[in-house]
Amino acid sequence: MNATGHRLGIDLGTSNTVAALAEPGGRVRPLLFDGSPLLPSAVFADGGPLLVGADAVRAAVAAPAGLEANPKRRIDDGTVWLGEREYPVTQLLAAVLSRVAAEAERVAGEAVTDVVLTHPAAWQRTRLGVLSAAVEQAGLGPARFVPEPVAAAAYFATVLGHRVRPEGAIVVYDLGAGTFDVSVVRQSAPLTGVSAAPGGFEVVAADGLTDVGGLDLDALVVKHARAATAAARDAWQRLDWPQDLEDQLARQGLWQSARALKEQLSRHPQGDLHVPLANAAIHLTREEFEKAAEEQLSRTAALTRRVLQSAGVPPEDVAGVFLVGGSSRIPLVATLLHRSLRIAPTIIDQPELVVAEGSLHAATAPSPSPAPPTPPAVAPPPPVTAPLPASPPPVAAAAVAPPSVVPSPVAQPPLQPLWPQDTQPTAPPPRPRRRRSAAVVLAIAGAALYTLGVAVAANIAGSPAYENDNRFTGVEEVVVTLLLLATPGAFLLAVGLNLTFRTPALRALGWIVAGLALAVVPLAWLPYWTHGQGVFLPVVAGIGVAGALYGLVNLPRALRSPRDNA
Repeated sequence: MNATGHRLGIDLGTSNTVAALAEPGGRVRPLLFDGSPLLPSAVFADGGPLLVGADAVRAAVAAPAGLEANPKRRIDDGTVWLGEREYPVTQLLAAVLSRVAAEAERVAGEAVTDVVLTHPAAWQRTRLGVLSAAVEQAGLGPARFVPEPVAAAAYFATVLGHRVRPEGAIVVYDLGAGTFDVSVVRQSAPLTGVSAAPGGFEVVAADGLTDVGGLDLDALVVKHARAATAAARDAWQRLDWPQDLEDQLARQGLWQSARALKEQLSRHPQGDLHVPLANAAIHLTREEFEKAAEEQLSRTAALTRRVLQSAGVPPEDVAGVFLVGGSSRIPLVATLLHRSLRIAPTIIDQPELVVAEGSLHAATAPSPSPAPPTPPAVAPPPPVTAPLPASPPPVAAAAVAPPSVVPSPVAQPPLQPLWPQDTQPTAPPPRPRRRRSAAVVLAIAGAALYTLGVAVAANIAGSPAYENDNRFTGVEEVVVTLLLLATPGAFLLAVGLNLTFRTPALRALGWIVAGLALAVVPLAWLPYWTHGQGVFLPVVAGIGVAGALYGLVNLPRALRSPRDNA
């Protein structure tokens, strides 16, 4: 611990970073960045010093190619191309941590070197090594690492004061901006008082979804706005493909407003959204939003149930279902979880702050003392036909109990994240660099094999002996060459292109290119289809045409997708 006694807990999130500072007297408060406890994890590079947070978001309006909105998702890539050069991922992460360190030093009055950093439960040594290197580059010194669900469990047991029996478990439901994670956490050494894991807790089961998060729910609001203003095609073309600064600002404003409306619907039954450039306002009710979001949120509830079952924990041993992450405020989340688990969830006013503050307790607290046996918090099952509510409370009073809402220990203004996610708001984590490099090699090898097959077949067909044979006795050699070289080459090219490209639009183009390559040669040898092995040529041509048509059909849909238009 440093001389001042200050300790710093950091929750480095996919889209936003939160930090909590513990003073020598024990008081814990969140650090504020531009007036909000949420620091956008975005980093912007233009050849000069890296910009972080709201500064990065503003700079990216004029030069979006220099922005990495989610550096945490790039942790496996090694380097990231921003603007006109490559940057190590550790440098991007260190820039975010440096911003946190600077604010902590300003508030504490001197450098804070006693640091706790949280990470997803599934991260192992390699990723933690990258994180550790980023901590060192940021000048924070060696940090202690705590799994995010363990930090949440420590908050549940210490800050909220919930007693956990020795055999009890805590379900941590974390619906963040970029991903969803669920974990079952138990005491690691409840009988001896000696912790085998940080804070006396350990993760016994965990899983998650990379395609469900707050950004995906924001996209549902934008989708509703698009449908309601479908006639404004020119406006949406500009919002999807910004051409100038005005378009970029309009797109940014649209996504900020969509997020604000989503959060408003957690507090009020309805709200309005202004669609820039279209000069239109659309109305959205909570009932309409929940109907659109139910499929995604139902997946999180179903996964929570499966993870709890895989941990072998019966419902009566669950001390609580703790909701963390900003999007867990949505009333439908508590409704669906209660219906699935028959346990009333617990949520605080500001669930975004839980992991950062909990990490400070997890890094220092001994194992929680065992609690006396208490009746399980199990409510009677609700009617299976009960309709979803359109306003709070989130569950029908006669069927299920409402979630336990605990006031946040630190009162702050309503959170308004600054980053509208102009780049791929719901894209999955990028593929590791090694896999992509192998895919490029595969595509090149396929193209080379295809070219070789066509060249050899053309050489055979152009030989004098072949040209003087009117009975097509040389067709066998040509066809066999095409089948053994050009056809596998086109197939490898298709596979390589689809593994190389990350977006649906480019993958569709890959299908078109590979399909045409596969079809063009058999179509060029139409006279030989009825001779010997030539009967296989129409089959190959059909496969190629089918692949090209598949790409053509999916290309317009992919171009309309926000994942590609970002």
